[in-house]
Amino acid sequence: MNNDLKYKLALSMLPGIGGILARNLVAYIGSPEGVFSQSAKALTKVPGIGQLYAKQIKNSNILPKAEKELEYIERNGIGVHFYTDATYPRRLKNCVDAPLIIYTRGNMNLDTERVISIVGTRNATAYGKSLVETLCSEFAARNYKIVIVSGLAYGIDIQAHRSALKHNLPTVGVVAHGHDILYPAIHKDTARKMLETGGIITDFPSGSKIDPSNFLKRNRIIAGLADATIVVESAKKGGALVTADIASSYNRDVFAFPGRSGDPYSKGCNQLIRRNGATLIEDIDDLEYFMGWEKGDKTDAVQSSLFVDLNPEEQKVADLLKEKGELFIDQISAELQLPVSRVSAMMLNLEFKNVLTALPGKMYKLR
Repeated sequence: MNNDLKYKLALSMLPGIGGILARNLVAYIGSPEGVFSQSAKALTKVPGIGQLYAKQIKNSNILPKAEKELEYIERNGIGVHFYTDATYPRRLKNCVDAPLIIYTRGNMNLDTERVISIVGTRNATAYGKSLVETLCSEFAARNYKIVIVSGLAYGIDIQAHRSALKHNLPTVGVVAHGHDILYPAIHKDTARKMLETGGIITDFPSGSKIDPSNFLKRNRIIAGLADATIVVESAKKGGALVTADIASSYNRDVFAFPGRSGDPYSKGCNQLIRRNGATLIEDIDDLEYFMGWEKGDKTDAVQSSLFVDLNPEEQKVADLLKEKGELFIDQISAELQLPVSRVSAMMLNLEFKNVLTALPGKMYKLR
């Protein structure tokens, strides 16, 4: 049995201990296993962990539950990604309330060049469905390396997954329960097809009950996995608007298609746009413009950067981005073996020199 994974699972299952407190525990104690071997007195010294939480950790029966979950994971080939693992999605890792652990099934790459979340009402109209279909067909026609993320719910969500599959785009569904069930069950065939080049993600272990609050909780993953969230249709209240608000709090782009005046399932999108909670888009050209997705061959842009006066360190950054494409700032820092603060200053200078473009989630690419 993988003891290291067992303790990671146990830490994520502690009642009342969310991702932020769990990270504090690991940061101060050194490892998930250490959390369970420390005395209650030592645990109380961790910021945010008082006597009540410390006693709860020491007296919990979580380890047997974690062992049972580990057996289920190994038996069913489920991927487990702890927030310190290299396999944990980089975009999600940058979110302050990201889950400690995510459970995955399928064959997905969530660190690919572009990830877009598409969300909306469960009562999708023909207008909303056609917007999703057209958008996915355009992604495919323009040969974008892109992953479509949604929530596998009725309406716009399932339309996003099915349109992505139709046009051979990888698509990932974020669910609000464990991998032992699928809700709604009517989407099981679509979910099975998604496993081939995409998959299913959750932060809930097996045996979790289907609870309304879980659906709101999973929305932070839908928002956190993506560069941008697109709201297609929404009533004045709904989960899609919650996802949009969360994406905005992560400093990710939020877009909305305008709806028809008086249509109840367009009121949410129109309200988002009116209150500057989302940028209005009408087609993929608008999305490309606001996201800075330049058309044509990147070679010309790379060549133009060679004529800019760069110091040796800046030239190393330009050469690295020319070789690798888009990179997160921490990846650049690791590749060049320079502190993130120093790299951050260089990136700002290179933006001023019009050499590179900043993308959501502190990712950069050459102009």
